[in-house]
Amino acid sequence: MKPPENSTTWLGLSKLPLPEGEASRWVTEPHIGAVVTFSGVARNHSEGRENVTLLEYEAYEDQVVPRMERIVEEARSKWATIGRVALLHRIGPVDIGEAAVVVAVGSPHRDEAFHAARFCIDTLKFTVPIWKREQWEDGQSWGLEPQHLREIEELEQT
Repeated sequence: MKPPENSTTWLGLSKLPLPEGEASRWVTEPHIGAVVTFSGVARNHSEGRENVTLLEYEAYEDQVVPRMERIVEEARSKWATIGRVALLHRIGPVDIGEAAVVVAVGSPHRDEAFHAARFCIDTLKFTVPIWKREQWEDGQSWGLEPQHLREIEELEQT
């Protein structure tokens, strides 16, 4: 997974470990004074489940990048000064301790970078068709409860 050469947006899915450091470096440009990188890391537990040993992600791949593009467009409309933005997500098995999602945002100032990064990860979770299966010592499940995808406009009304 390599960053684009002639774009300010890097989006994608990968079956391989995500390039966290490369995403942070990629959003850094001469006019950028703040880089915020969020990594969602697979952990060994979740609510009511101890000893989680593996996470697996599945995606409706035809819809992922267009929905990610929409998230970045909305972030740019809210925080016009942000520079490069990376939204990267794993699919397939993800070992405990590995990043399942990476969001990196560069901006001249920290407030915009923090707000835009938070908006991107929160919106991704609710609007992009990616599902998680947890495996633990006594079983497995595709999430704790059904996730109903929403449109960005629906989130802004709540």
